[in-house]
Amino acid sequence: MTESPNLTRPHWQRLRRMYRSAGWPCLDAIELDLLAAGLLERIPSATGPDTLRVTDAGIAGLAGQRQQHQQALTTHQQCILRVAEHLHAQNRVCFSEISLRAKPGERWLQVRPDLYSIRKTTRAAYLEPVIHEIKVRRSDLLGDLKRPDKRAAYQALATRFYYVLGENVGDAADIPDDCGVLRCTANRLELLREAPPRAAEVSFASWMALAKATPLRTQPEPPPEL
Repeated sequence: MTESPNLTRPHWQRLRRMYRSAGWPCLDAIELDLLAAGLLERIPSATGPDTLRVTDAGIAGLAGQRQQHQQALTTHQQCILRVAEHLHAQNRVCFSEISLRAKPGERWLQVRPDLYSIRKTTRAAYLEPVIHEIKVRRSDLLGDLKRPDKRAAYQALATRFYYVLGENVGDAADIPDDCGVLRCTANRLELLREAPPRAAEVSFASWMALAKATPLRTQPEPPPEL
């Protein structure tokens, strides 16, 4: 097998599709890379076109990718809970991955911030919605930074917007100046740069989304009193 140092996310997505399908060839550059890396192999047919099959090396590679994804997901969830605990201590209500709509430019965007929080208050003017976006892999951070429209949507929905970076993901210099930055490690949550404040209100559409959602809890709910 020839190892390829250039396998990217589209390569692994194609390999997963090949694993689930009959293996019909696409005859493109991604397929060529997978064949050269020994992750796919051609299966000749005497009655029709050749097909493709994921090799044992390809299956091992997919299993490794799955383990990495599960590990990253666990780290991501841990960071969400750590930030939520910090926000709860500030008397805020947190929602995780709630679907919200914003129109920062000419078109509407649907976004799902990792954490959306508001203050516990009965005064709409004092809600101060804040969004935290958690990144525990550098590739995810770099992909997000290539989408200024998504970042603008978050900023349109919140008075402050923060990126929360896991260990070895990046630092404040990687993040645009109009965003706050936090570092989330196994032991602490560190403020690297405060987010600049901006004017933002909770729209009617956001209120409807909040009404359908369940606030995020970081502690088990106490049993009911008898």
